Parts: sequence; structure tokens; C-alpha cells
Amino acid sequence: MSALETLTPPKEGQRIEINNGRLTVPNQPIIPFIEGDGTGPDIWRASQRIFDAAVRLAYGGKRRVVWFEVYAGEKANKSFGSWLPEDTLRAFQHYVIGIKGPLTTPVGGGFRSLNVALRQLLDLYACVRPVRWFEGVPSPVKHPEWVDVVIFRENSEDIYVGLEHPSQSPEAKKLIEFVRKEFGWKVRDDAGVGLKPMSPFGTKRLVRKALRYAIEHRRKSVTIVHKGNIMKYTEGAFREWGYELAREEFGGQTVTWDDVQKQHGGKVPAGKILIQDYIADVTFQHLLTRPKDFDVIATGNLNGDYLSDAVAAQVGGIGMAPGGNISDHHAVFEATHGTAPKYAGLDKVNPGSLTLSGVMMLEQLGWNEAADTIIKGMEKTFKQKVVTYDLARLMDGAKEVKTSEFATAVIDNMA
Repeated sequence: MSALETLTPPKEGQRIEINNGRLTVPNQPIIPFIEGDGTGPDIWRASQRIFDAAVRLAYGGKRRVVWFEVYAGEKANKSFGSWLPEDTLRAFQHYVIGIKGPLTTPVGGGFRSLNVALRQLLDLYACVRPVRWFEGVPSPVKHPEWVDVVIFRENSEDIYVGLEHPSQSPEAKKLIEFVRKEFGWKVRDDAGVGLKPMSPFGTKRLVRKALRYAIEHRRKSVTIVHKGNIMKYTEGAFREWGYELAREEFGGQTVTWDDVQKQHGGKVPAGKILIQDYIADVTFQHLLTRPKDFDVIATGNLNGDYLSDAVAAQVGGIGMAPGGNISDHHAVFEATHGTAPKYAGLDKVNPGSLTLSGVMMLEQLGWNEAADTIIKGMEKTFKQKVVTYDLARLMDGAKEVKTSEFATAVIDNMA
């Protein structure tokens, strides 16, 4: 790693290595973290205590995480005059795995989103969002227990790359004139305009990761979600490239609905993963009315954004939804909600999203015993109706606790 200019790495611990395409994780890995803005420090302190306790309990002190604080957002801007210092990117790149709390998006100039910037600069092309229900957590639907879906959202393409120009700008006018002349497209003079790039490369590496996950975790299906009935050469192509990848690289492990109907009497053969596709708007409806039909979803950036939050609402909201931004090897796990600045420093908010993102991180390290220990503690805590205010106000007979007290309850219930 090139020398850090503003940060001092820990003297203890070792970096995670990438050897022959696999992670080599030491017993004391150095993990960079960003505590986040607003309520970030509160939920980070609670979650870190849970992580450390789970690792101690699972491995009897033989393993531990060596935490390395790096900076982004308001704290970075105040201390270093930059919303996203180069040292933060260098640290995430060098140490391979990291985790972060919620970040404020700067108003006005600069990054359109610090989260998007991190994903693009580190090429974290897959946003992975596993969503499941914990017994005892209030839900607006009748059967939240039917929800158990993992969404793979493509991070590097689609409209989130920000290839756009504002209404009446010279650039917009130039682009409008070009597409009128070259393609005969009818675009209003005063329109804001943008490009929506989707490529075989970006699509296939996302679908590949989703299929590998499904195989490794013994999932039953991968659903390609798209709006290809309207946008045939971007969304529709996403669908075709996804099927193509499945045929080329996973032909012996997957089966399509057509093959199921024609060759297998309407039943998916044992040991095969069903690969299917749904139109995006139909997916919204079916995730609400029959979520058991979905297992792993692979979709584009915008569709994945909407779907992730919509399905999270069924299990208690995005405060209960973890997330990880992952490349072939590098990963930054994150709370999926906002900073909630009016609650900053009040020790009040639900740390669930960040805590469960840490569970994903531990699984990425191969420390499944520690990850399972946290899940056990959370399951028991929710069954006891020990929750923070956001869930307590929706429950009868709940015991409302502070963020730090919730962490203590989870730790006590892990034993």
C-alpha cells in the first residue's frame, strides 16, 4: 500500500490477503470502519460491541477484529477538508474488507452521493441485500415470515452512473441536437437528458455472483428482474445477457422455466437452480402478495434500489435491512438507512441494519460461527420484545430500550 498521509494503521493485526482468487483471513484481521454521520456513532458503538462479543464467544479469544477508523462524510470534511479523503479509499483497497455507518450526502457541488462514489471508485459492482424477518418484529403484512430474499443489485451501470445534463444547459442542447439529427429522436428543447448504460460485462458479472451465491447457499432460484418490455436494448438486454451467462457457465446447475415445463413435467429437478425472469412492476406486486416465489434476485441499479427498500418494509423497515457492496474480492458493508440527524447522540435508534451488515461481513471473512452467534442473540432479543423506539411504538407489550441497551441485550442473549 502506498503510504497513508493522514491516517496511522494499527500496530497490531494483519491485512487480509487475496491468494489464488480467494481470501486468506488472519486470526486478527485489520478492518477499516467509518462510524458514519448523524446517528452513525451511536449505532456503530452498539454494533461494534456486538461484533467483538460474538467473535470472543465463538472462538474463545483465538480470533479478534483489529478495528481501524477511517473517515468520510461530515467528520472527514471537518477534520481533513474532504468529504472522501484519498486515505480512506487507500485503506479500503489495501485491507480488502470494511464496514461503514450512514453518511450524509453533500448538498450542492461535489459527490452526488458518498455511497455511490465509494462503490464506483472501488468498483464494488454488486450491492447485496439479504432481507428476512425476525420473529417479534412488527410488520405491515400478514405473513412477513414468507420473506427470505437476497437481492443482487448491479452497482456500476444504469442511471446511477450520473451521465446526465440539466435542462437548458449547453451540453443538453448539444446532445438533443445530436440525437435528433443522427437518430431522429424526438426530445423537447427544454429537457434534461441522460444516458442509461447497461453492458454484457456489467450484467454478466452481477448475474455470475448471484448464481454462485445461490449455489453456495443452496438456494432454489435466481430471478432476473428487468423492464425489458419497454427498454429493450438496456433492460431487455440485461435479461438476455443473464440467461446467456447461466447457459454458458452454469448450464449443468441451472434450469429455465421453459425447460421445466417441456422436459420435467412442471417440476424443478432436484439439485437444479431455477433461473427465471420477471418484469419489474410485476415483481413489486408479487414480492408483496407471494414473496415465497422469490429467493435470489439479480437486477439493475434502479430496480434494485426500489425493490430492496420495498421488501425491507415487509420485515420491519430499512432499519432491519443489511447491505454489502462487493466486488470479486473487496467489500464494504453498510447500514442501508439514512443518518437521522435529529436523533444524533441520543442513544435512541435501532442499530439492526448495521449489526446485520456486520453479520454479512463476518460471513465474508468465513467466520460463520460468529455470524450465527449474533443472529441467535438478535432472534432471542426480538422474541423478548426488547427493542428500540422505532419498533416499540408499533408493538404491544414491548420493552423500549436505548441503542446501547439493545446491544447489551443481544450480547446477553448470545450465550
